[in-house]
Amino acid sequence: MNNDNRLVNRLVSKSKLYLVLIALLLIKLCTYERKFILPAIIFYILIIVYTMLVDSRKKSEIESHIEEVAIGMNFAVRNYLNKSPIPLIVIETDGNVIFKSPRFVREFSNLDQDIDINTYLESIIKEIKLEIENKDKKEITKQITIENKIYKIFCEYSVSKKRDKRKRKEYVLTLYFIDDTKYNELFDKYIGEKNCMGIAVIDNYDEITQRLLPEEKLQVIANVEKVIYDWASSTGGVIVKSDRDMFIYMFEQKYLADIEKNKIQLLDLVKEIDTNTAITLSISISNEGQTYYERYKSAMSGLDIVLGRGGDQAIVRKDGKYKFYGGTTLEVERRTKVKARIVAHTLEDLIRDSDKVMIMGHKNGDIDSLGSSLGLYRLAKTIGKESYVISDVFGASLGKFVDTLKQEEEYNNVIIEDEKEAISEITENTLLIIVDTHKKSLIQMPELLDKTEKIVVIDHHRKGTDFIENAALTFHEVYASSAAELITEIIQYIDVQVELSSIEVEALYGGIMVDTKNFTFKTGVRTFEAAAYLRKFGVDIIKVKKWFQSDLESYNVIAEVVKNTEIIEDSIGISIYDKEDKNASIICAKAADELLTISDITASFVIGNTGDKICISGRSIGNINVQVILEKLGGGGHITLAGAQLEGITLDEAKQELINRINEYFSEIAE
Repeated sequence: MNNDNRLVNRLVSKSKLYLVLIALLLIKLCTYERKFILPAIIFYILIIVYTMLVDSRKKSEIESHIEEVAIGMNFAVRNYLNKSPIPLIVIETDGNVIFKSPRFVREFSNLDQDIDINTYLESIIKEIKLEIENKDKKEITKQITIENKIYKIFCEYSVSKKRDKRKRKEYVLTLYFIDDTKYNELFDKYIGEKNCMGIAVIDNYDEITQRLLPEEKLQVIANVEKVIYDWASSTGGVIVKSDRDMFIYMFEQKYLADIEKNKIQLLDLVKEIDTNTAITLSISISNEGQTYYERYKSAMSGLDIVLGRGGDQAIVRKDGKYKFYGGTTLEVERRTKVKARIVAHTLEDLIRDSDKVMIMGHKNGDIDSLGSSLGLYRLAKTIGKESYVISDVFGASLGKFVDTLKQEEEYNNVIIEDEKEAISEITENTLLIIVDTHKKSLIQMPELLDKTEKIVVIDHHRKGTDFIENAALTFHEVYASSAAELITEIIQYIDVQVELSSIEVEALYGGIMVDTKNFTFKTGVRTFEAAAYLRKFGVDIIKVKKWFQSDLESYNVIAEVVKNTEIIEDSIGISIYDKEDKNASIICAKAADELLTISDITASFVIGNTGDKICISGRSIGNINVQVILEKLGGGGHITLAGAQLEGITLDEAKQELINRINEYFSEIAE
């Protein structure tokens, strides 16, 4: 219609143009002969009258033609709507129905008595009107299930001339109901028939086989394999043994929901096999990747995470997210000195091939992080490479140690605290060593990861999903007590003779001592071997202990926190340090340690406020996995020692969240 109006206006405009041209010619003529003025005026009036009559006639003819076309179009549109194979309805947002196609009436006339299509329409109209006003879309798509059918609704709209009493806009909606049921069934079938890839590894295969007689070993391994094969068969999959302790598992994705619902039951089934040593598995399942090889690589990546968390658990990698199952038993040490020697030689080669070495720990550095960094600094200097330790902030627990470190003249120009200065020191051939963490989000200066091509990661924490992927060398031993223990082993096995200074020896010893809580937690044979090696350099144990002694004021605060402890689940102590304190994390950690000295308390949690975050320290004597609990709050650590930080929440809310997660933990292990 707008196009037709423009056509009429165009004709009128042309007539006006002609009249203007004629007027100009007549004026020009009259300037030569004045006697033509009166005849020219009369002639021009006649032309105007004639033009008006002609334009009126043409306009009338055009409007008549437009009306005929419009009538024809309306008939065609109505005919199309009536015969449309797609159910459609034209309805106003105030509920007034303008038109229903016969197909719409037939589609929804046979619904059950308790199903009213008008109820669905009211809900759809409200959603669409809200979406129009908020997003101003030209076309809107919705999906709705009515009875046993799934409909995709396409909506076109225009502004209605109606307005309610509040003068709000109303809209005329044209809704097309397309039956999408078959498509969804086919799509679900397609997704369900996609293959998932799984990998299962017997964690303690060597330990089992070494402790059994030959005839017993064959029987036990046969029992383990039977349990694994039976479980795979019951889940609709097939499993193949690819190595003495590794199995490749394939199944259709439609079975994954049931497998997850049963908490990867295979983890518990193998533990029920009667042996002197409990058998545990590490399992990784993935549905990511377009090819079998890509899914296999994804599953292998997940297996690395599981093994980095100590084994005896499963991970499911689905749609870019990770979900963990199991992991309730203590790690069993299974490191070998062979691996430590290989890592030591590889690290030495990487240092020799670099022109500079930069060492960096985690945020809010502790003695394990800094002590390990100093040990690596001395190693690099011994090999003859320029080396720096990066630390933009020292944790409160390092106050006394840092005072001692500053008295050592050599370290005045070694420690870099400014990020710009650190970046300026990096060259194309710089080696960056990350110690005491493997997570991108926890390192001191994450920007340095993008500035260096050669990266080494040395850590002992249970592996999370935010790990550094592009490392040239990763020495990740979850069974080690501390990063300092790992660095001490590397120093022992390297080809060159490393002469540690007293501050470096004491820092490494302090890292082991603090992380093991004076050799009581997570302490293995290799821990004592590393400590014995450091003792040969003449560690002043009393001096190290003094670095981490609490002053009387701090001790009184810790005592008050312990005094206000609440006991839940008969053996879990929870307390709150309610004073806002930038050193709250240190107070909470020490208070949590202190709580474990009380009889009948097997796990402790202390919550504090650092000013910008809420911190939680968790400790356990091993019966309760504090890591699994605090992972639910975004934290992590070890079974017996873990922590978490929360933002945008109060202390009381954090306590309630913690209690909820503890309840979840007990519900999961009870299933």
